[in-house]
Amino acid sequence: MTVRRTRALPICATLVAALFLAGCETGIDPGPTPEPAVTRPNILWLVAEDLSPIIPPYGDTTVETPNLSRLATEGIRYTNAFSVSGVCAPSRFTLATGVYSTSAGAHHMRTQYNAAHLEAVGLTPYEVVPPPRVRMMSEVLRAHGYYATNNEKTDHQFAPTVTAWDASGPTATWRDRPPGAPFFAVMNFVITHEGQVWAGRVSCRTVRYYRLFGAAGEDPFDCAGSDAPFPDHVPEDAAVPVPPYLPDTEVVRRDLRRVYSNIVELDRQIGIVLDALESDGLLDETIIVFYADHGGPLPRQKRLLYDSGIRVPLIVRFPDGRGAGTVRERLVSFVDFAPTTFSLAGIAPPDYLEGTAFLGKHEGAPRDYVFAAADRLDAQYDMIRAVRDRRYKYLRNFRPDQGYYLPVAYREQMGAMRELLRLRDAGGLDAVQAQWFRSSKPEEELFDTWNDPHETENVAERPEFRAQLVELRGALDEWMRETDDKGAWTEAELLESFWPGRVQPVTEAPVVTRRDGLVTLTSATEGASTGYRPAGSKSPWQVYAAPFEVGPGPEIEAIAHRIGFRPSGTVGLRLPSFR
Repeated sequence: MTVRRTRALPICATLVAALFLAGCETGIDPGPTPEPAVTRPNILWLVAEDLSPIIPPYGDTTVETPNLSRLATEGIRYTNAFSVSGVCAPSRFTLATGVYSTSAGAHHMRTQYNAAHLEAVGLTPYEVVPPPRVRMMSEVLRAHGYYATNNEKTDHQFAPTVTAWDASGPTATWRDRPPGAPFFAVMNFVITHEGQVWAGRVSCRTVRYYRLFGAAGEDPFDCAGSDAPFPDHVPEDAAVPVPPYLPDTEVVRRDLRRVYSNIVELDRQIGIVLDALESDGLLDETIIVFYADHGGPLPRQKRLLYDSGIRVPLIVRFPDGRGAGTVRERLVSFVDFAPTTFSLAGIAPPDYLEGTAFLGKHEGAPRDYVFAAADRLDAQYDMIRAVRDRRYKYLRNFRPDQGYYLPVAYREQMGAMRELLRLRDAGGLDAVQAQWFRSSKPEEELFDTWNDPHETENVAERPEFRAQLVELRGALDEWMRETDDKGAWTEAELLESFWPGRVQPVTEAPVVTRRDGLVTLTSATEGASTGYRPAGSKSPWQVYAAPFEVGPGPEIEAIAHRIGFRPSGTVGLRLPSFR
C-alpha cells in the first residue's frame, strides 16, 4: 500500500486559504497559495463504547469480527492499553486535551449533564476550566491544516470550543473537506454502550452509519425515524464465558449474549465505515486507530479500576503496512493519544501535554506505568487511584470505610446487576462474587495480573510482594504530586475555582486590528481561542493562530472562546476601514 502525499500549508497560509474557501463570494482575496511545506496523513479514529478486549484479535472466539480481525492482521495490536477512568466523561476529557482529568479537576463523572445527580450532591451542571494553555487536540490539528470532524459524542466535561471542529454531529464525516486537505475524523459507535445491554429496541442514532454512508441495502433495521427491533446476532442457547466475579445464571448469560451480539453489530458498522473509506479511495491513504473509551459495560467492570474497567483494545493500521500483524506490549495510556496523534501528523506535541507519543516522528520512550482514577459516579462519591506496570496493579482506596458497591441507579436497570443484588440478599454469591459487596475496602490492594487476570486476590499484605507494593506505592505518590491531583478538593471547591460564584465566565470578545497589511485577533481572556470567518457566514470558524493577510472586501467576523467559558459575542471588521 502507498501513502498518499497530502498537501498541507504552513499555518498562516492555511488560514488565508481556509477563509477564502469559506467565503470566496465576499471578495476576500487570499493571494497566491504557496507550495506545501510538509505532508500530513489522514487519521481516522474508530471509537467503541464500553468495550474490554473480548474480541477475536485478543483471543476471545465467542463471536466472529471479520472487520476488526482484518484491522488487526493489517495493523499493530497493543495488549496493554488503558483508559484513565472506568467511565466515559473523565476518559474523553483526557482524549480531547492530552491532560489527565485528575490534574485539571475533570475527574468526576459528568459535570455538564445529569442535573438530578448533581443536585443530589448540592451542585448544578458546570463545565471544567483547564489551565489556559490547554487546547482541544482537534483545534491544534485544524491550526495545522487538518479538516476535523466528530461523529458525534463529545462528553468532554465542557462544551467544545467554537474552533474545535469543522463539523460535529450525526452526519459529520471527512467527505465535506476542501480538496487536498488532510482529515482527522472521529467516528463513535454507541452500540456497545452499557445502556444497549438492556435496551429493548435500538435507536436510529445507534445504527446511523448504515444510512449515513448510503448502505441502505445492508441496513437490517429499516430505521427511518423511529426505534427498530434490537439486533440479535447470538443464538439464545449460545455458550458465553462468564467471568468469576459474576454468577453463572441464565440472567447473567443473557446479558453476556447481548454484549457479544453488540460486538458483532459493532464490527458490521465498522465495516460500513471502512467500506466508505475504501470507496472514496482513502483506505490506503489513512492511518486508522480503533479503541474503546474504557472497559466493559457489565457490573464490576464499568466504573471500577480493575482491568475489566480500564483495559481496552487498541489497533493501529498504517496505510503502508508497517507493523502489520505485530503485537506490542508497551504500556499505553489515554493521555498518550494526543501526543501520538500530533506525532503521526508531523506536529511537535505542545509541552503542556502530560503523555508521551507511542508512534510517529516524536515517539518517546516506553512508559513504566499507567494511572487511573475513580471519583464521583453519578450521585455517589468515592476516591480510588490506581497505578499499573505490565504485571502488577496497585489500588489505593481513599475511602476505605465505604464499600466498593455504589447504588448507581442507571446500572441497576441491567438484568445482571439486579441478579447480583438478588443473590447477595439471598446469600447466593460465592466468595469472589461477594467481594464487591464488602462493607469496607482495604486501604491498599495489589494484584498480580499475570496470575490473577480478574484481580480477585489481593496480595498487598503478602511479604513476597513487598518490593512491588513499595515500588507502585511510590510511583502513585509521585504521579499524584507531579500532576497536582485534585482528588482532595471537594467538588464544590472545584466548581468555585472554575466558575466564581457558580456563574459561568464569558470570554472577552476579540479585538481586531490591522497593521502593515496583517490582521491580528486578540482576546483579553487568558487561554481563549479565537476564530474568524466571513461575516454572516454559516461556515466553520477558522482557527486564528498567527496574523494573516486579507485583501479588501466586505466584512469578516471574529469570536473568542476559552474552554469552560461561554463564547464571546462576534465582532465584525470591515477591512478597508483599517490602515
